[in-house]
Amino acid sequence: MSGKKSTRKFKTEVQQLLNLIINSLYSNKEIFLRELISNASDAIDKLRFKSQTEPDIIEGDSNFHIRLTPDKENQKLEISDNGIGMTFDEVLENIGTIAKSGTAAFMEALDKSKNGSALSPELIGQFGVGFYSAFIVADKVTLVTRSAGTETATKWESSGDGSYTIEETSKDTYGTTITLHLKKTEKDDQDFTEEFTLKHVVKKHSDFVNYPVIMNVETEEQIPENEQILDKENKPVGSTTRTVRKDETLNSMKAIWSRDKNEVTDEEHEEFFKHLSHDWNPPLERLHMKFEGTTEYSALLYIPSKAPFDLFHQDRKNGMHLYCKRVFIMDDCKELIPEYLGFIHGVVDAPDLNLNISREILQQDHLVRNIRKNLVKKLFDLLTKMDKEKYENFYTEFGQSLKAGVPMDFENKDKLSHLLRYKTTKTDGKLISLKEYVENMKPDQEDIYFITGENLNSLINSPHLEALKEKDYEVLLMTDPVDEWVAQSLTEYEGKKLKSAEKGDLELDKVDEKKKDSYSALFDFIKKQLEEEIKEVKPSSRLKDSVSCLSGDEYEMSAYMEKILKSSGQAVPDQKRVLELNINHPVIDKIKNIFETDTTNPVLKDYIGLLFDMAIISEGGKIDNPSQFSKVIGDLMAGTI
Repeated sequence: MSGKKSTRKFKTEVQQLLNLIINSLYSNKEIFLRELISNASDAIDKLRFKSQTEPDIIEGDSNFHIRLTPDKENQKLEISDNGIGMTFDEVLENIGTIAKSGTAAFMEALDKSKNGSALSPELIGQFGVGFYSAFIVADKVTLVTRSAGTETATKWESSGDGSYTIEETSKDTYGTTITLHLKKTEKDDQDFTEEFTLKHVVKKHSDFVNYPVIMNVETEEQIPENEQILDKENKPVGSTTRTVRKDETLNSMKAIWSRDKNEVTDEEHEEFFKHLSHDWNPPLERLHMKFEGTTEYSALLYIPSKAPFDLFHQDRKNGMHLYCKRVFIMDDCKELIPEYLGFIHGVVDAPDLNLNISREILQQDHLVRNIRKNLVKKLFDLLTKMDKEKYENFYTEFGQSLKAGVPMDFENKDKLSHLLRYKTTKTDGKLISLKEYVENMKPDQEDIYFITGENLNSLINSPHLEALKEKDYEVLLMTDPVDEWVAQSLTEYEGKKLKSAEKGDLELDKVDEKKKDSYSALFDFIKKQLEEEIKEVKPSSRLKDSVSCLSGDEYEMSAYMEKILKSSGQAVPDQKRVLELNINHPVIDKIKNIFETDTTNPVLKDYIGLLFDMAIISEGGKIDNPSQFSKVIGDLMAGTI
């Protein structure tokens, strides 16, 4: 059976990807085989799992395998599997577009990849587009696939030139067959129709794949004695061996997590990590554990050395795979590890689990909850004991994820607090722990001070810190949006209260009450002039050099939090703040003199507006009327007011 063939264009980003793959990854070309075998393994995993509840779907054939068929004469290589296969629509979704990861995300990562001029190998796997790596070695790719449980197959074909053809066809069995029409090879190139080359690549990259990777190979076997030709003295005439072809399994298939951890080499771990994560970089650290007792399970976890491009994307998959007696149950297993540690890649094999367990049951399963608790504990132990330089590399990549755990994981909040690192007003750009901060506190200092905002330089020079700097108190500089939620959740550390430098009363210096009273009439007047913008005017205990700043009550939203929520499109209730003025600054005395002389003087209104605008600008905000601000500043500079 063959349906009507249609020719379609690749989406622009797919064609750009293909061009980059073809032109930029020549030196890494053997990765195509790893990616296609990995895809085949995933397809068998899915069918094997589905067959637990739908046994008839495998049509009585449980001999799962991946087959390589080289054709030297015609320079072709075929990779086939008896996995779950794809429907016509699934082929369009998974092959015709960049699968799942999203066009915008791909283009963003592409721009960062050597300024868009070359594609780093890890992007191939990270974007779920390992299939396209076939074009590294092939000038035409033909895919024939039939979804298990259906009768109709689909044929897809492309030369990577901007278009592809797709049509309905027939296929005797479910699964997928990919035929690579190989490019002509140069003298020193690997020949992917050579049995030796294929054996080497499979052993190197795919030895741990859970299903046999089979190839019909040429081998020598002993001729049975009853078939040998003998001479008069009953001695064999000629050779006692003959060349035959037979199927050979190229990979060991031994689950790496089930082996003794001392037997697994670093190279094997790196390859298995690539298989799990599609990350070209070696893992930063690993945990290989076997738990024994009332419940038994094996676990193998990897901490990546680089954060993936989609670390904070909502639809990003968790990196954990769940197995039962080496039978794949599910990937994206969020029940095994908290969301904020979802960048961890690994496998848990729990023999006591039910193969048919659902995600809903997993959430309530006592064994799974116990596994999750143990894994998190072991990961925290590993991170805590990591040497300083390695941990800083980890934190640079995944610090924001750890911070996200503080408001999410109440049970482990204290453990997470020990792992946090921040720049401060005294560290010259270096990160320190909260423990180090506390150790460096001044004898008379009672609280841990912090300030939040998006610009490090603005924070360091914020007027909110002037009194703190005068007392030589260190201040944590929190520049990640997630820090706002950290500050709300982590109210104290080792008995020391965390206190915002821009909210509440810092209680650093007493305001001269007599002097304060002498300004009360002016402050009431300023409040009335700015009643739409502020809720109060008061003398500042924060300011030493600056004339004004805005502050909030201790439990109110910070200016940065308000900005974050607004930029994300959330409705934010109007929140008036406090205008703090430095009554020791000569400008305030000048304004007071004008006020006491003539409250109708237009200069007074200009000065009051400047006080408010300067407070907004000093914290990195935007003023409503910049042209008016510029005019008044210009008049001041010219001496006309």
